[in-house]
Amino acid sequence: MRTGNQSLSHRRVFAAPAELVQRAHVDPELFRQWMGPRGSMVSFEQFNPVTGGAFRYGVGMEGTPAAVFFGSYHVVVPGLIVHTWQYHGETGFTVEALRFTAESHSSSVLDVTSTFPTVEACDQMVESGLDDEMDANFDRLDEVLSSLGRSVSS
Repeated sequence: MRTGNQSLSHRRVFAAPAELVQRAHVDPELFRQWMGPRGSMVSFEQFNPVTGGAFRYGVGMEGTPAAVFFGSYHVVVPGLIVHTWQYHGETGFTVEALRFTAESHSSSVLDVTSTFPTVEACDQMVESGLDDEMDANFDRLDEVLSSLGRSVSS
């Protein structure tokens, strides 16, 4: 959803504790299970999700060049991640804030706010179907969280 000239927001409710949803954003083995299109592979060059850390990873299908993303983590604390990101080859960083909020002991809300470097960059993301891509990623994240919940209760 557009929230300003250069900003988009996305909200998702998960049937998992906020701590577990955040862990899936900072644990590389969990992250690679849900990031990117179904069937894609995530390869890490760098993944240091701590305040002051950085990341660089590729997402691609077998036999095709990976889309490379990179950026810096500005804040990583319980309930909040703020980082910049950029596609390899593009100019200008997007600032993304992820807020993880408990709704109950077993459900949480993830609010993502992305602020793009220009109005045009924001327009381009809207036109590219960013909301649908995020929903697809979060559908896979739901699956990962569900499997983690089963393994914890087993």
